Amino acid sequence: MAPTYDVIVLGSGPGGYVAAIRCAQLGLKTAIVERELLGGICLNWGCIPTKALLRSAEILHYAQHASDYGLKIAGKIEADLEAVVKRSRGVAKQLNQGVTHLMKKNKITVHMGDGTLTGPTSITVKGEKGVEKLTAKHVIVATGARARDLPFAKADGKRVWTYRHAMTPPEMPKKLLVIGSGAIGIEFASFYNDMGCDVTVVEMLDRIVPVEDKDVSAFLEKSLTKQGMTIMTGAGVEALDVSDKGVKAKIKDSKGKVAETEFTHCITAIGIVPNTENVGLEKLAEMDRGFIQIDDFGRTKSKGLWAIGDCTPGPWLAHKASHEGVTCAEAIAKELGNKDVHPHPLDRNNIPGCTYCHPQIASVGMTEAKAKDAGYEVKAGTFPFIGNGKAIALGEAEGFVKTVFDAKTGELLGAHMVGAEVTEMIQGFVVGKTLETTEAELMNTVFPHPTISESMHESVLAAYGRALHI
Repeated sequence: MAPTYDVIVLGSGPGGYVAAIRCAQLGLKTAIVERELLGGICLNWGCIPTKALLRSAEILHYAQHASDYGLKIAGKIEADLEAVVKRSRGVAKQLNQGVTHLMKKNKITVHMGDGTLTGPTSITVKGEKGVEKLTAKHVIVATGARARDLPFAKADGKRVWTYRHAMTPPEMPKKLLVIGSGAIGIEFASFYNDMGCDVTVVEMLDRIVPVEDKDVSAFLEKSLTKQGMTIMTGAGVEALDVSDKGVKAKIKDSKGKVAETEFTHCITAIGIVPNTENVGLEKLAEMDRGFIQIDDFGRTKSKGLWAIGDCTPGPWLAHKASHEGVTCAEAIAKELGNKDVHPHPLDRNNIPGCTYCHPQIASVGMTEAKAKDAGYEVKAGTFPFIGNGKAIALGEAEGFVKTVFDAKTGELLGAHMVGAEVTEMIQGFVVGKTLETTEAELMNTVFPHPTISESMHESVLAAYGRALHI
C-alpha cells in the first residue's frame, strides 16, 4: 500500500524544505522528495557556497591592502585555490547536514530519488529503494531551476562553465570571460577578479546589473573597472570556439564591431531554465515558458497541486522561495481545517535583492525610473559613504544609499544601495516598506552612531533637502 501523507513536497531547496518544516509545525504529516542533496541548489551549489568563496576573496583583498590600515604582513600573499574551494564545500556540507537534522527534528519523511507526478496528489519516486508510490492530500512542487546554456555552446566543465563548475574550478583561470552581468555573473566576476584573474564581462543590455537603479549600475561599473575588470555593455557574444587550450570568443561591441578575443575559460550566466520537464506537469498545471503558473498562495489549476520557488514566475531568489513555502504551507493547513492560520499573499514589491560583489549592492522596491514610469511624482535622495564617519574609519568610503519616495504621500517606494555591508542594511528598508512607512517615520527614527546605517537616515533626509552631513 502506498504511503499516504497530508503533504508531499517535491524538491528540498530553500522553498521546499522550509515549506515542509512549516507544514510539520502545523501538525501535518509531511514527506519530502529529493533527487540529489537536501538543501537544493541554493545551499549546496548556489547562495551559501558562493558567499564562502567571496569571503575568501574579501580576506585576500584586505590582506593585500593591509598597508592601508597601518599594518605590515610579512611574506607573499597569495590564494590557495584548492583550499578556498575546500572551505566553501565544507560550509555547504555543514548546512546540508543541518537540513538533514531539521527533517528528523520535525519528523519529516525523506524519500531520496527522482519524483514524477502521476496525478495532482500522487508521486512515483525512483531511487535506491526501487520504485515507491506516494499519495497525499496535497503536493507542493518546488523543483527549482538550472543554468541556461548558450544556444551555440554548452557548458563542458572544462573551459565553459556554469555557476556549478565555477564553484569547483579544476584550475585558476588566467583570462576569464563572463557572459551576463546579473547577480550570478557579477559575483563570479568579482570573485575571480579579486583572486587575481583577468576578467571581462559582456552584457547585452546598455548597463550591468540592469535590474538595479541606473545610478547603482553606473557606480558599480566604475568601481569594477577601477579594480581592473573589463566591462562591455551593449555587447554580445556571437560565437565560441572551444578547445583544450581555451576559448576564442567573437564579441560584437556596442558599435557593432566584431572582434575575436582569446580566453582561458568562460562562465555563462545568461539566466535560468525551470526544472519542470519530465515531472508529469503537462496536464496538471498551466505553464508559461516552462514556469508553473500559480495564484498568490501557490495554487495551480489542479486541486491539491501547489508550486513555489524558481519553477514559478520570478523573481528567482531563495528568500522569495522560502516565503512562498511558508505562505503555501499555511494555505494548505487552512484548507485542511486549521482555523488558527491566516496566510497572506506575497507582495513582490517588498522582496529585497542582494548581490555580493565587491562593492556589494542591495535594493528593494521601485527604481527612480520605474517609479516615474508608473506615474509617481518622485522625491529621491542620495547620500554618499564618504560623508559617513564609520565608513571612513573602516576604509570603506566607496558607496551610497538612495531612497525614492512618493512626493504626494511620502510613501517609501524604493531603496538602493552600493557599498560595504549593504546586503545586511537593506532589511531596514524592507521592514519599513512592509509596515508601509513614510518619510516621517524614517526621519524620526534614531539610528545608532557610528554606523554605516546612518547613511540610510541621511538619504531620507536628502530626499527632502534636509541632509546633515553633506
